[in-house]
Amino acid sequence: MPNGWIILDKPLGLGSTQAVAAVKRNLREAGLGKVKVGHGGTLDPLASGVLPIALGEATKLAGRMLDASKVYMFTVAFGAETDTLDLEGKIIATSDARPMPAQIEAVLPRFTGPIEQIPPAYSALKVGGERAYDLARAGEEVELAARTVTIHELRLERAEMQAATLIAHVSKGTYIRSLARDIALALGTRGHVTMLRRLSAGPFTENQAISLDNLNDVGKGAPLERVLLPLEAGLVDIPALDLGPQQADLVRTGRVLTGLPQHDGLYWARQGQVPLALVELSGGDARVVRGFNLPDVAE
Repeated sequence: MPNGWIILDKPLGLGSTQAVAAVKRNLREAGLGKVKVGHGGTLDPLASGVLPIALGEATKLAGRMLDASKVYMFTVAFGAETDTLDLEGKIIATSDARPMPAQIEAVLPRFTGPIEQIPPAYSALKVGGERAYDLARAGEEVELAARTVTIHELRLERAEMQAATLIAHVSKGTYIRSLARDIALALGTRGHVTMLRRLSAGPFTENQAISLDNLNDVGKGAPLERVLLPLEAGLVDIPALDLGPQQADLVRTGRVLTGLPQHDGLYWARQGQVPLALVELSGGDARVVRGFNLPDVAE
């Protein structure tokens, strides 16, 4: 059974759940049977770009991927705000003001670092047990509480008379549509997102992403190895902890390792090149956070 990552360059119009279904279908058509599959972060149908899809034991890291920071490129069209804050919705407010590039550059520091952000009414957040977008589509007034998110970096990529394209490196929970709305308001105008592309998610970038056509080739007989990244590709942002045979046996059975000299923090334990577990090191003791059941390459 395959264990690892397929990084899909998700096209416009395809939902994250549909993307997972496409991976499952191609694996089935390739004769690989039932494989556990999950995605590492929802990407709206109106957005394109990097969608990490975990296979087999890599699905144990999908939750960690959801918490990872992400980088987006997006275009804000000035002069109109829609109820969905993107191209799908109807216009609810307009403005004749059109900011100059220097004005846009000047407000970006206000949106860098920890900021308070009100999510869009058309979002998957739950209000009283119901999805906000379901309530909004039913014509109900949706009030969502502000939340603190972090914008690690925000820069202007290019500006035109009617629009601006920006790149944002953001923490989990950040809504780009809300960011675009708030930037437009800070510029004395209204705005909505007309283009949204995810450039990276956690350690994965668009350089590693494959097209839907490449994915479909797997179902037609192309080797899965051409598009599959190893499980440890999702762990390159944390240090590895190399273990000997006896230590590896202890970790495989969930035992605590003691007397380790490394600094406190999260590590991925390995024996040779085989990932064994995520471990948390504290005071010289390493405890298993998540174990991986991978075959030894020597087997």
